[in-house]
Amino acid sequence: YVLLNKPKDYITTMNDPEGRKNVMELVRNACSERIYPVGRLDRTTTGVLLFTNDGELTKQLTHPRYGIKKIYRVTLDQNLKHNDFEKIKEGIELEDGFIKPDAIEYAEGSKNEIGIEIHSGRNRVVRRIFEQFGYKVVKLDRVYFAGLTKKALERGMWRHLTEKEIGFLKMTPA
Repeated sequence: YVLLNKPKDYITTMNDPEGRKNVMELVRNACSERIYPVGRLDRTTTGVLLFTNDGELTKQLTHPRYGIKKIYRVTLDQNLKHNDFEKIKEGIELEDGFIKPDAIEYAEGSKNEIGIEIHSGRNRVVRRIFEQFGYKVVKLDRVYFAGLTKKALERGMWRHLTEKEIGFLKMTPA
């Protein structure tokens, strides 16, 4: 069980035929076992990414029915209008269905930095929510995943989970 603070410009894949940098290069020396990323973060998204070889846990953490909590810090190219904020808060229809954040708030002292909590694992869903209203996501950072944070973990660095963290993850309702 390895936690990475994923930097920008790394793709979340096991290998890439195009030869781009991938997250496996960053955790290569973390353990002798073969580990896999739990879910995905797109190339430009940074933040908390978990790796494991525990298939049962991976299934629990990625299946939408378990509603695993994820929190992102979103930086937009312009201030988020209050009206758009309220619409997002109430939920919106995207091309692949309705999406309603579990929570959304402005970052302290800023109208273009937003905290959004979501449990959906749909592809690029956070970016698509804001793009629906004409905003460009300049920066997207996952700061929380299933109880794990990147606290005290420099970008591009990894650490092993503690026994307590592993126990907490395994208590996730199945």
